[in-house]
Amino acid sequence: MTNIAKGLEGVLFTESKLTFINGTEGILTHLGIPIQEWAENSTFEELSLALLNGQLPTAAELAAFDADLKANRAIPEALAAVIQAMPRGVHPMQALRTAVSYLGLLDPQAEDTTAEGRRAIATRLIAQFATIIAAINRAQDGQDIVAPRMDLTHAGNYLYMLSGKEPTAEQARLFDIALVLHVDHGMNASTFTAIATASTLSDMYSCMTSAIGALKGPLHGGANEAVMDMLDEVGTPEQAEAYITKKLDNKEKIMGVGHRVYKYFDPRSRVLRDYAEVVANKEGKSNYYQILETIEKVVVDRIGSKGIYPNVDFYSGTVYSDLGIKKEFFTPIFALARISGWCASVIEYTRDNRLLRPDAVYTGEKDAHYVKLQDRQ
Repeated sequence: MTNIAKGLEGVLFTESKLTFINGTEGILTHLGIPIQEWAENSTFEELSLALLNGQLPTAAELAAFDADLKANRAIPEALAAVIQAMPRGVHPMQALRTAVSYLGLLDPQAEDTTAEGRRAIATRLIAQFATIIAAINRAQDGQDIVAPRMDLTHAGNYLYMLSGKEPTAEQARLFDIALVLHVDHGMNASTFTAIATASTLSDMYSCMTSAIGALKGPLHGGANEAVMDMLDEVGTPEQAEAYITKKLDNKEKIMGVGHRVYKYFDPRSRVLRDYAEVVANKEGKSNYYQILETIEKVVVDRIGSKGIYPNVDFYSGTVYSDLGIKKEFFTPIFALARISGWCASVIEYTRDNRLLRPDAVYTGEKDAHYVKLQDRQ
């Protein structure tokens, strides 16, 4: 009997030096360095460059990359006009997919699939994703687009473009940490989709729009938004235990809990949990944190033995919400971070490219014959 790996689970199709995950022990590393150390010591800019290079950068390399990102933050006026002309109420990920595709039309280098060309485009995409997403947010609210500033960090500049107000150093650093935690996560659906597109030697913009399309699906992106919906449904900390107990008794899905890979705590969730508590208390939204804390305790007590624990989405929504980010833009924020991982994975795979061509077990008829249309019942 032929063994079929539904969802490609356990199927190895390539080698990578970028990200390692041990789901049983709750380990996530980039270039062998634990995610907790990246979150504590590094920045989005440094981790992005490290993944693109496959090694920790020198101070000079990081300074040059940071300057390159800042120089490429602005988006073409033609793209800004397209973003402003988009229908109100569209799904933000639809808007992002369209904007990135249109950006490719404006780039004279778009069809350059050499290693150098992909790298140059990757830098521009990493820089411009933040500007595009902030512009979509403001345009959808009927507001003018805020131009990027060159004197702020990548994270701080995004928050500035979102509100028109310079964030505090603490807010900028918190958002930076959230981005670091989401930069890359192995061969997830969107990264695999980007690689599959790249394996045909298609251009970087096609690879990224493919990845955006995969991330848009609620089984991949969007779980943190659903967590916020759950918190609003719970209402108060006092109702949390009864709410989650009923969910578990009815065997209903609990958003932000469980993971395809992790059978222990998602290490990213441990980092975000600590920051979520601090920020929630400062912003006067401790109710959200208390609800999550109660839900986590009940979940771990009831089903932790089955390998079901909170994942990164469990706490990320509260952090984003406290930073003034609307829940419908949580998934675009995911893309804002993951663009670096997508680009790094495409560049790594295409160094020794092979067209991806999986197969399927055929289960249909084998001896059928064509029946003329007039003879069919």
